[in-house]
Amino acid sequence: MTDPNREQSVVDSVPHQLLIDGSWRPAGSGATTVVEDPATEKALCEVADAGCDDGLAALAAADRAQPAFAAMAPRERSDILRRAYEAVLARVEDLALLMTLEMGKPLAEARGEVTYAAEFLRWFSEEAVRVDGGFAVSPDGRNRFLVMRQAVGVSVFVTPWNFPLAMGTRKIAPAIAAGCAMVVKPAPQTPLSMLALAQILQEVGLPDGVLNVVTTTDAADVVEPVLRDGRARKLSFTGSTAVGRLLLEQASSKVLRTSMELGGNAAFLVFDDADVDRAVEGAMQAKMRNMGEACTAANRFLVQRGIADEFSRRLADRMGALTVGRGTEDGVQVGPMIDGKGRDKIVDLVGDAVAHGAEVVLGGERADGPGYFYRPTVLTGVPAHSRLNSEEIFGPVAPITVFDDEAQALADANATDFGLVDYVFTQDLDRALRVSERLEAGMVGLNTGLVSNPAAPFGGIKQSGLGREGGTVGIDEFLETKYVAIATA
Repeated sequence: MTDPNREQSVVDSVPHQLLIDGSWRPAGSGATTVVEDPATEKALCEVADAGCDDGLAALAAADRAQPAFAAMAPRERSDILRRAYEAVLARVEDLALLMTLEMGKPLAEARGEVTYAAEFLRWFSEEAVRVDGGFAVSPDGRNRFLVMRQAVGVSVFVTPWNFPLAMGTRKIAPAIAAGCAMVVKPAPQTPLSMLALAQILQEVGLPDGVLNVVTTTDAADVVEPVLRDGRARKLSFTGSTAVGRLLLEQASSKVLRTSMELGGNAAFLVFDDADVDRAVEGAMQAKMRNMGEACTAANRFLVQRGIADEFSRRLADRMGALTVGRGTEDGVQVGPMIDGKGRDKIVDLVGDAVAHGAEVVLGGERADGPGYFYRPTVLTGVPAHSRLNSEEIFGPVAPITVFDDEAQALADANATDFGLVDYVFTQDLDRALRVSERLEAGMVGLNTGLVSNPAAPFGGIKQSGLGREGGTVGIDEFLETKYVAIATA
């Protein structure tokens, strides 16, 4: 268990104001909002609560910083990112504790997120010096084609609460690498991790105005005017599909470049020939990482009839052995949900499934006492029409449905408007490749429950989003292609 004095010290070490044009300042109205510990429901601190004018001031600062930053030598931008990578790793313990306090995940998971977040800084520090173009002779030989790639321009980022540091670096790092100034609006539940990151980037030499952070409880009042202003040229959002649709409408008025990492409804397919040990381990990774509060979380477990009973029993045994509690306590593996609204949704979804005939094998209830806790839950016999099979759960609930053959498994897996990630467990190579090709998802975990990696392209299809983050293509989202025709005759 961590020392309360150290907890307070870590919270106090982070700026609680807006970062605009290199200066920390209060909201123009003087308003503040409370940051809550979801494990205790007690206040951690208050941070500035920005309004419309603050958002536009941040946009103006980014717009002023854009020309000089785009012209900065790629190696200089690379070095800034490398120094930031080293600074984040040097502060793993403090950053992890800060994240656990505001978001709830156990310290071990928080440490993992900090190192994962740092990897985006390192990866894009290397990509910054590899932006290239092209030169070619026209087919008729009369002209030359010069192709160059330039920074998109001022970018607006809206980041989620579930991975408050990593989802920041996944957007900020490629923007810096490409030469884009930015305005960032973190989730109101978890602003401290982003403020800490901004503080680090200041310390390692990021020029004033390149990164501006506006914390707010009124996203509509802050983000919409920024998108409709005309000075921003790029929007990147991670969050729900419903909010993503709204932001796309707003971005369309100025035809902004957009990247959208939206909701998921991941299917976890287990075939009769699967290695059960591996499948259960993969299920624990895909379901219980971040207490199930992840867009990549396995949402629907589709298990072939011959192995369904054994898989269900063994998964319930593993999930039932997990320790639930405040993430700062020793041995805790499952923290609270982010807030009461998130927990209430889980209660409703499980209740709907049970009302339609699902059987509770494990859990199925909230925990007593303070904090937004929900016990790890396994349900079997979940009907296809259950809300659990169509809505993103975002919690530690594993609904299991049985299938008979590969065709049914694929039909059930693809019967969704979403397509972020699916998981497949089988030892048949032909089936593994065939099913992976036919699944309608942007990513597939084949005999693994973990797909996220800074060196790989992350993103979905259908209503799970647009564009890709990470990998060699991640920087492309922040670059425009310009063609220059050169007459030679």
